[in-house]
Amino acid sequence: MKSKQLSKKKIWWYSLSIVVAAILLLLMWAVIRNWNIINVLNKDKLSYNFQSMDNIFPSRAIETSQPVFQFETLQKELPQTYTYKDQTLAIEDFLQRTKTNGLLVLKDDKIVKEFYQNGVNEQTRFTSWSVAKSFISALVGIAIDEGFIKNVNDPITHYVPELKGSGYDGVPIKDILRMASGVSFDEDYDATFSDINMMMYKTFLFDKSVNDYALGLQSQRPSGTFQHYISIDTQVLGMLISKVTGNPPSQYLQEKIWGPLGMESDAYWSTDRLGTELSFMGLNATIRDYAKFGSLYLHEGNWNGKQIISKKWVQESTQIEKPQPNHDPKGVLGYQYQWWEADPADGSYSAIGVYGQFIYVNPKAKVVIVKTSADPDYGRDDYHDENFAVFQSIANHFSK
Repeated sequence: MKSKQLSKKKIWWYSLSIVVAAILLLLMWAVIRNWNIINVLNKDKLSYNFQSMDNIFPSRAIETSQPVFQFETLQKELPQTYTYKDQTLAIEDFLQRTKTNGLLVLKDDKIVKEFYQNGVNEQTRFTSWSVAKSFISALVGIAIDEGFIKNVNDPITHYVPELKGSGYDGVPIKDILRMASGVSFDEDYDATFSDINMMMYKTFLFDKSVNDYALGLQSQRPSGTFQHYISIDTQVLGMLISKVTGNPPSQYLQEKIWGPLGMESDAYWSTDRLGTELSFMGLNATIRDYAKFGSLYLHEGNWNGKQIISKKWVQESTQIEKPQPNHDPKGVLGYQYQWWEADPADGSYSAIGVYGQFIYVNPKAKVVIVKTSADPDYGRDDYHDENFAVFQSIANHFSK
């Protein structure tokens, strides 16, 4: 009898060990398979990773079409200095300190400065991080222009019913555009179990749709009452675009912006393993093509006589509405529809991505500046203020 009991125990432990070993192997395979994604923000590899995202994430192509538009080039020198916090500082030092890989300045739709370093050039496609959010805003505006969306005050669930029962149930599209959805979401990249990290873990380790994470989120407060910057809001706007147009954001971008503007190069949008765009971060393009997008906004949605985005939407999405919802006191910049206020004195505004990505538009000076960096020091409190001081100095310099 004892022999039989021992035999059963051995079988049980043997079976358990097989199950545990299988689970460990699956976890190891998931980690190995996603190793590049896990290490995408490795500080020693930022510069390389930011120009090689198609080797890290799956992606969807955004193809250019004929005719291609090229800006006239009149290479001039940047100003040597800028003023910040009552100090006169060297712009060259700033570019090196902020790990800038590329800088392009448009003045009156002419390239007056184009600068590259660290082995990149005008054909390098740089990731945008949250600069992509401003492209999503443009696509929402075009969808409204085309009648796919009636009004920004409509609840998102009128168009995306799968969000019913989540924190987005009944939330107006406008509140999502302004990052005032009221949805509870932790954006702390440095916290292992924050929502932003858990969303990426679940998406890539378990081959889930990135959109699925939004379905389980709940409200933290009533929408429209507090401005809290969370990337899941932009992901939900990507869901909206797909639902109302019948095309994913990358395809809609190709059809409505990439082709009409005569972009010089193909771009790509990073996706999950199911082919769904990471709408909050995944656009990758050349600096020249980012500059064309900035120029489109500089001209209030008009491109060579054709209205690509309505003037009303460009103004509504970039001019800060007063009063704004209450917001985190650390968020010193005004925020409208996925665009940041740069300087209320001259009406300048900017798309901003972490680690130093910018598309800065100064309508008064008729200047557009694109800056792409791989700066691990981006998190300091005055980071954006100093960048805008540099951009203002450059705009003033070329407006003399």
